[in-house]
Amino acid sequence: MSQEIELKLAVEHGELAALPAHPLLASGAEGPRRLSNTYFDTPDGALEKARVALRIRQVGGRYLQTLKTSGAGSGGLSQRGEWEWPIDGPALDLPGLAALAPMRDLDRATLDTLAPRFRTDFQRLTWQLEHHDSRIELAVDEGEIVADGRHAEICELELELKAGKIATLWQLAAALAERVALRPSQASKAARGAALGASQWVLPADDTTPRDCLDRAMAALDAFRDSHQPAFLEAAHSALAGLAASADARDTQGLARRIAEGLDASGRLDLAGGQAALALAQRLAD
Repeated sequence: MSQEIELKLAVEHGELAALPAHPLLASGAEGPRRLSNTYFDTPDGALEKARVALRIRQVGGRYLQTLKTSGAGSGGLSQRGEWEWPIDGPALDLPGLAALAPMRDLDRATLDTLAPRFRTDFQRLTWQLEHHDSRIELAVDEGEIVADGRHAEICELELELKAGKIATLWQLAAALAERVALRPSQASKAARGAALGASQWVLPADDTTPRDCLDRAMAALDAFRDSHQPAFLEAAHSALAGLAASADARDTQGLARRIAEGLDASGRLDLAGGQAALALAQRLAD
């Protein structure tokens, strides 16, 4: 098992053109690669309920099976367990899966019911970066999620820490956000696919702590992006208002207000609003 430490950032499709011109990315990208992924679950959604994601990824003629646990995180930053190994084809390796610690409570009969639930298909560009004595892989993903005939756009950045300190993920994100409108994204591709397939998006609890309010606001924007339901945009505004009201520090209140001011009717944050969201996410995560 390895531990994946990743900062996920939502970006609008029109903003991506400015990214390769950023000085930090002057060394050029690896790729592009086409990644096709099939996610599996039981008919009653046992893995989703346990916040576990199981997928088979096809890259060219190779197949990889991956299991990820939910882990912990806030403001787009997540730390979770990950198991990944090559397999011979598009069918699940059930014996290998059953041997993993998160799956040992499931009997073979339950494992036999695992079936495809949704898929993600996207193109990935990657950069291997040395930033403040840390190694970070930056991946830009563009494509779509397809679940039960419904479609949602994938347009995001993932900053994965390969070696070094978590603080450098925030530093790199802040540097990129000087030129590209970015915001923290709470929902993984697996969580988005499950919600899209069920046509049901559940937000984090409506709490009064600043950290929970920000997480709820970003999760609501994720849900609005995929569902196009106005109630989620309203929920984002409400959470940001609650964040400004619950924050003790005046600068935190100011960041919350700047995020709200930068949010348009399409659920997009402008450059300054994205910078404020990242700055506040880092502060509350710390």
